[in-house]
Amino acid sequence: MARISLEDTFKTEKWLLHVDRSSTIPDSGAGIVITSPQGEDLEFAVKSGFRAFNNDAEYEALVIGMKMAHEAGARHLIAYSDSQLIVK
Repeated sequence: MARISLEDTFKTEKWLLHVDRSSTIPDSGAGIVITSPQGEDLEFAVKSGFRAFNNDAEYEALVIGMKMAHEAGARHLIAYSDSQLIVK
């Protein structure tokens, strides 16, 4: 297994993930925007299918967004949300 140094980690291209609970999507929906290092945006709306509190919906969106970003090739992801509880 190859070892990655801390120096190599900072050279990795950074992807961005923005998640936010959406008041326009009923039943605990959330929006996800994944931005590639080249500046291309991938936008998604997700619906959990159950009533949830704001933090629950944003947590679900964060997990889904992380999985989607990984599938798109992200290895260094910076997440943003208006919920500090979720991103910290």
